[in-house]
Amino acid sequence: MDKIRNFCIIAHIDHGKSTLADRLLEKTNTISDRELHEQVLDDMELERERGITIKSHAIQMNYRYLDNDYVLNLIDTPGHVDFSYEVSRSIAACEGALLIVDATQGIQAQTISNLYLAIENDLEIIPVMNKMDMASAMPEEVADQIVELIGCDREDIIEASGKTGLGVEEILKRIIEVIPAPKGDNNAPLQALIFDSVFNSYRGIVAYFKIVNGSLKKGELVKFVNTGKEYYADEIGVLRMTQEPRKEMFSGDVGYIISGIKASKEVKVGDTITSVINPCTNVIEGFEEVKPMVFAGVYPIDAEDYEELRNSMERLQLNDASLTFEPESSMALGFGFRCGFLGLLHMEIIQERLDREFDMNVITTVPNVSYKITTTKGEKIDVHNPAGLPDPKYLKEIEEPYITSQIITKSEYIGSIMTLCLDKRGELKRQHYLTAERVEMTFEMPLSEIVFDFYDKLKSISKGYASFDYQQSGYKVAKLVKLDILLNSEPVDALSTLIHQDNAYSFGKRMCEKLKELIPRQQFDIAIQAGIGSKIIARQTVKAVRKDVTAKCYGGDITRKRKLLEKQKKGKKKMKQIGNVEVPQKAFLAVLKLD
Repeated sequence: MDKIRNFCIIAHIDHGKSTLADRLLEKTNTISDRELHEQVLDDMELERERGITIKSHAIQMNYRYLDNDYVLNLIDTPGHVDFSYEVSRSIAACEGALLIVDATQGIQAQTISNLYLAIENDLEIIPVMNKMDMASAMPEEVADQIVELIGCDREDIIEASGKTGLGVEEILKRIIEVIPAPKGDNNAPLQALIFDSVFNSYRGIVAYFKIVNGSLKKGELVKFVNTGKEYYADEIGVLRMTQEPRKEMFSGDVGYIISGIKASKEVKVGDTITSVINPCTNVIEGFEEVKPMVFAGVYPIDAEDYEELRNSMERLQLNDASLTFEPESSMALGFGFRCGFLGLLHMEIIQERLDREFDMNVITTVPNVSYKITTTKGEKIDVHNPAGLPDPKYLKEIEEPYITSQIITKSEYIGSIMTLCLDKRGELKRQHYLTAERVEMTFEMPLSEIVFDFYDKLKSISKGYASFDYQQSGYKVAKLVKLDILLNSEPVDALSTLIHQDNAYSFGKRMCEKLKELIPRQQFDIAIQAGIGSKIIARQTVKAVRKDVTAKCYGGDITRKRKLLEKQKKGKKKMKQIGNVEVPQKAFLAVLKLD
């Protein structure tokens, strides 16, 4: 066991950790030149295209150092805030971490939050300054930031480049010297932590685990503690470029287990695996159910594709257990699903994957968060959808989720970022200068305000120089109202939103104006109204397309014209009663992009 090193890589998006991981794989001869391509560990097409890691990966390397053979297990982590629970489990399976900071950009928000997670888990941190080959690198300034952040010496920081391979030898040496070997007892009852799972269409769910105590043999009957299910370990092994089966694995080993599990709900990240014959008394701490933060309705554009969409969602859920969905129907959009996502990026990725992998054309409603409702009878209910809100007269109070957000930016953008956050009902908690040029601001804000367009605005205000990260901090009572959009007095449920009372009027007015541009003219007038309960707060009218029926009456008595106009008016009235208004696809998308 003293020859094993388990480590992860912590970095912000785009700081070059996947590229550096490629160099480590090359240096340890884990991968042959023939197999080498950029970002080996990012195997999803979407990951390569966007340059982000969506799914965490694990891989084993062998390295010879001072005449000893060492086994290095790299557990790669996603960098984005939406996947922070996966990151926390990956960190729990390690004893050390490489902290990678881009020498051209310096420290960013997600680096800090993942670093705090690692420090809480008592991991050994090895600071690495990446992209040193770039002309725009600022080694002095960035080194100062790292020293201030983790309190190391300047000499401890390894200068590296994922592109040229500079410093990779030094990193491997430092991993072996600094990171402690895993502690564990091979003779104790089996205790293993699941840190990830993937779906294989032939073998079922493959769970990735790290053995904390005890040993695991092939064919042994094991139990997944939190779900209470028991399985035979059909195949166990280690993760190299391909899965390599083993007969037995011991404490400190990282590997995979295949036991023919078909349902993704039966394998939970953070769960403990133990032996049925000799079970462990306590489970590994830190397990929690992944809670979706953002909810949105996903509907097929063609109503006949509903069953196909259900199949696609089920298959997608096998690969991504954090996606939750339940059937729902809408007057405007027909049958679809109410889905729960970890955040906005997660939602975008699911949409993209539905389109690419399953060829599903879907429409997504306005994203919203879950609220805690207290009724006048004292009942407490969770509402994920504005349509599920009780009548205002039965409402006592609404609580909405709040987040603590960290924004790191250049000091020249402080004013405009502060204005943006205060407009979004944020509250400045603290402001801390990392260097003379860079500042970290901590705000407390309602989650519902950032699910719309906050991120885009932040990027444009700061010319791309602000990084953003958040954690949920609890619920607070808020003055929220349900804003309905009515077309000819009929509410369109897919467009209703829960919004703060102070912003309701301006938002309703903008919605009506936008819909007026997008809804095509009919043979009759269409009234577009925004209402709170029975009170209408804004209105626009799409005028009817009219035929000039009096054109043939030139001169003559006015009563002849009046008679024709009355006849037309009656026809329009009748048409209005039987006619229905189609809300075009563009209208739903435009509401998402109101600014």
